[in-house]
Amino acid sequence: MRGPSIALLTGLIMTAACTQFLKASDICSGELAQLREQEQLLKRELQKQELLLRRLQLTSQQDDMNNPRSEHVQDTQYTDCSQVYSSGFKSSGLYRIKPSGSPSAVNVYCDMTEGGGWTVLQRRINGTETFNRSWTEYKDGFGDLNAEFWLGNDNLHFLTTQGNYSVKINLEDFDGHQRYAEYKNFQVANEKDYYRLTFGDYVGTAGDALTGSYQVPEAKWAGHQSMKFSTYDQDNDNYRGNCAQEDKGGWWFNKCHLANLNGLYYPNGHYSALTDDGVVWYPWRGWWYSLKTSVMKLRPVDYKTGLTNDQIRVSL
Repeated sequence: MRGPSIALLTGLIMTAACTQFLKASDICSGELAQLREQEQLLKRELQKQELLLRRLQLTSQQDDMNNPRSEHVQDTQYTDCSQVYSSGFKSSGLYRIKPSGSPSAVNVYCDMTEGGGWTVLQRRINGTETFNRSWTEYKDGFGDLNAEFWLGNDNLHFLTTQGNYSVKINLEDFDGHQRYAEYKNFQVANEKDYYRLTFGDYVGTAGDALTGSYQVPEAKWAGHQSMKFSTYDQDNDNYRGNCAQEDKGGWWFNKCHLANLNGLYYPNGHYSALTDDGVVWYPWRGWWYSLKTSVMKLRPVDYKTGLTNDQIRVSL
């Protein structure tokens, strides 16, 4: 009987061990299931957190687009982009300034190339913005500061009457050729004087379209010195008709123009129309060629760029 008893005892021991193992296995399986459930809950919570973080990032980016770098300037309220640059902000982009005499601060695009400190007043690059606008729209400004826009005639007045400013006009045609025109003492009067334009000496490679002094007959009827601003709904030019209406943009028209950088955008350069209503700079490409890009920007005449003469020549 000894053999079977030992075998039975061994069997009982093995049965008990297996039972404990199975119980442990069941416990482990239950714990594993709980862990997997917790893992899924954590994954869902992580996804929610990531979604929330992404939404916050997008909101922050949108705020930066609407009020970029405003936190840097609200305390000091720089009067133009030259002061922004001199204060250490060297990147081109949107900033907030308050010109002397202006009732409120304004968002502007500061061009920190070519020595830095340029306050951009106009940009044409692709024709996405309509420039055939009303008097009020030109008064207040319109467009996207990161793309095509007009800064506003009130802003131009406050900017250019707080000191002696130069305007630099960068132009490009559809063949990739670039030219520029720069005028000292650029000034825009107030609305009571219809934003009358005055300017001084010219330097550049695009030709003196604003004065037209290279061809005196044209200067008498098409030059822009001392001209009032006109729009399709407010005719202040010297023409029997309405230059702004015919040439499809607000500008300082005479009868009518040697330059109209706010004209109709033609996507192929050469164009034909009833009037010379393109983006025109006559001395360079003539009346019947509409330029690809135009950028007009302001900076004080006495601004110190910190560049050498050789560097300035390279940038031009």
